[in-house]
Amino acid sequence: MSQALVIGAGPAGLTGAYELRKLGWNSTILEADDQVGGISRTVEYRGYRFDIGGHRFFSKVPLINELWHEMLDEDFLLRPRMSRIFYDGKFFDYPLKAVNALAGLGMVEAGIIGASYARARLFPQRPEDNFEQWVTNRFGRRLYEIFFKTYTEKVWGIPCREISADWAAQRIKNLSLTEALRNALVGKAGGKDKDGHIITTLIDEFQYPRLGPGMMWEKCEAILNESGNPTQRGILVDKIHHRAGRVESVSARTTNGERAEFGAEQFISSMPLRELIHALDPLPPEDVVRAADGLTYRDFLTVVLIVNREDIFPDNWIYIHSSDILMGRIQNYKNWSPHMVPDASRSSLGLEYFLWDSDDLWTWPDEKLIELGRDECVKLGLIEPHEVEDGTVVRMRKAYPVYDQTYPGNLATVRQYLDTLENFQTVGRNGQHRYNNQDHSMLTAVYAARNIVGDAHDVWAVNVDEAYHEEGEASSVSGDRGVPQAVMDASGRAPTLDEMIAAAFAPLDKTALGAAVAIVMGLGMFVASAVLLVRDGDMVGPHLSLPGHYFLGYDVTWRGAILGTVEAAIGGFFVGFLGATMRNLLIDGYAYYVRRSAVTKRTRQILDEV
Repeated sequence: MSQALVIGAGPAGLTGAYELRKLGWNSTILEADDQVGGISRTVEYRGYRFDIGGHRFFSKVPLINELWHEMLDEDFLLRPRMSRIFYDGKFFDYPLKAVNALAGLGMVEAGIIGASYARARLFPQRPEDNFEQWVTNRFGRRLYEIFFKTYTEKVWGIPCREISADWAAQRIKNLSLTEALRNALVGKAGGKDKDGHIITTLIDEFQYPRLGPGMMWEKCEAILNESGNPTQRGILVDKIHHRAGRVESVSARTTNGERAEFGAEQFISSMPLRELIHALDPLPPEDVVRAADGLTYRDFLTVVLIVNREDIFPDNWIYIHSSDILMGRIQNYKNWSPHMVPDASRSSLGLEYFLWDSDDLWTWPDEKLIELGRDECVKLGLIEPHEVEDGTVVRMRKAYPVYDQTYPGNLATVRQYLDTLENFQTVGRNGQHRYNNQDHSMLTAVYAARNIVGDAHDVWAVNVDEAYHEEGEASSVSGDRGVPQAVMDASGRAPTLDEMIAAAFAPLDKTALGAAVAIVMGLGMFVASAVLLVRDGDMVGPHLSLPGHYFLGYDVTWRGAILGTVEAAIGGFFVGFLGATMRNLLIDGYAYYVRRSAVTKRTRQILDEV
């Protein structure tokens, strides 16, 4: 039977071996750690289980749903989703809910948000090459500052202007102010496929293994072991021997310092690209090594608190957007699965800190970190100090590949070199330096396994699932030559003329602009009426006599002010909606002219060449 070697026993590596087993290949999986699952592992402490971050199981890829249930069907739970944002001392529902958001932000702030959005849509920033510009162009600067900036900079440790627009385009995608407003006002039902599996993004329920995500990968490892596909833990690959465009073997060291060598016909790797390039023997050219060194990773630390309280808060997790709190997110593991805690009268919280492993906080002793976590939870008003009975700390290096401004070029250089190794494929989050979800990482491995038996899948085209695809205006990475990186899509394909025109002449969102103008006009009408009514001077009547000609039933009273506000908002919506419609019609006409001119010019060039 043919033999493959898989480096890494996370979701990608184990899935690759699992798929190869179905295709008639044997595999040996090498894992540097003493536990499988990678960042999707489940750690246990005194019977309490917790994730390295929360891992919801939902996918719009039917194949991945089938694999999950094939491995662990009877141990899946269907769990309700609830999450909130903590900002400015208040909790906001996420996804957005209109009454909750307005109560927290206030009408004045809502008006500022509406005006900011209208300005962004009418005067977008160009070029759009960083996260700040990408989000501001779609949501307005004020909403960006409230709900994106602080948390994003906590996660990545760099200013938003230094984060590539690729990350926003990959992770935020179809989310728009229109969708947010629609969800806020009328809600959005979660869809399911024919087997009842959750398939939407803003979902109300998700699937989750009874004992955490690590349960899935421990089960996968056991299935592979039973079929003659062993996972060897504590084996760190540090040399990858190649010659004439083929990898021949890998060398590794064990936890006790011994060395071992493994040969195979085909190789799949999920190890971080930076370490991979340095492990190649012989080393790649200097420019490739330099590019790999430019790929950076954000590290992750979880402080787990065991709290003597049955119920702390109802959320699965809370995002912390407050700049005076160091933690970025807090998980309530009991709300993911009641089986994650051994004692129903107690709860366990996971406080997540996004760091560089060079930060002082990374090297703090566990006791000091537990004290910090306890104090921050008290500051948030979630617990009392005496309720914390115990705690532990888990550190995870290279949890998040960083999308800084240099990563597209660096990744393109590394990928171009790796493409020269015909029997070697890289998969997964770190293996492709992409912030993939678990299902995306698994799909890259499935494709890699099928390529080994003769298929021709582009594993680098697996970036985001179908519902997240944007119109292609953000820059992407490809190893292909002859096409500028900035005009290539996620699969490395040059866009068509129609796609480039669609990106250049993107239409205004009519509903969202109408809503923004409605908020501004309605709020303006109310504030103007209120100010003059409070003054209650002789000039109130003359100042407000004109609106009475336009707003039915309006007079100079508080009742009239409310009625005028409603009518002004309705009128503002139609003004914004019709304005956007007319603008889109004009742009469509101009885009048609550009398209016809380009086609005519190209036709002449073709005729000239005949």
